[in-house]
Amino acid sequence: MNKIIITQIVKTPIAEMLAGVIENTICLLEFADTGRIDWQLSNLQKGFKAEIKQGNDPLFPKLNDQLSAYFNGSLKNFDLPLSTHGTAFQRTSWKALREIPYGETRSYIEQASAIGKPRAFRAVASANRNNRISIIIPCHRVIAKNGKLAGYGGGLDRKAFLISHEKRFNE
Repeated sequence: MNKIIITQIVKTPIAEMLAGVIENTICLLEFADTGRIDWQLSNLQKGFKAEIKQGNDPLFPKLNDQLSAYFNGSLKNFDLPLSTHGTAFQRTSWKALREIPYGETRSYIEQASAIGKPRAFRAVASANRNNRISIIIPCHRVIAKNGKLAGYGGGLDRKAFLISHEKRFNE
């Protein structure tokens, strides 16, 4: 293991999050209190064949600045370098998430259709569940076909907050 994932707690208005950086890219932004951290870190460690250490990285201040701007409503699109370790299908699903405009939502079926696989909505939901970069890769913008909130690793209350927050600043 030559690679190192550097982690640090990032404070946001809705929760503390654990951020991870590998080779000058963000590879993790996960809510710290959800019980998913160990699972996400294990997946990252295996996927990148990397050691995990707490520490500082020049990308953390940029991440903090952009998260602050997002939460105060002045940033709609993040421009941080990302590393998304996953299958080709997962990476395609995550790319489609980033194409959902700020302040809008899509259903899992619409996301599956956007990647040319309209029947793969369950696989899309699974890929979204495996998204390790919350908010920046906005899986919170995906809802059930009936318009109700469904599935979000950070919790449905946070999903509702993020959707409402973006709609408020998108008007």
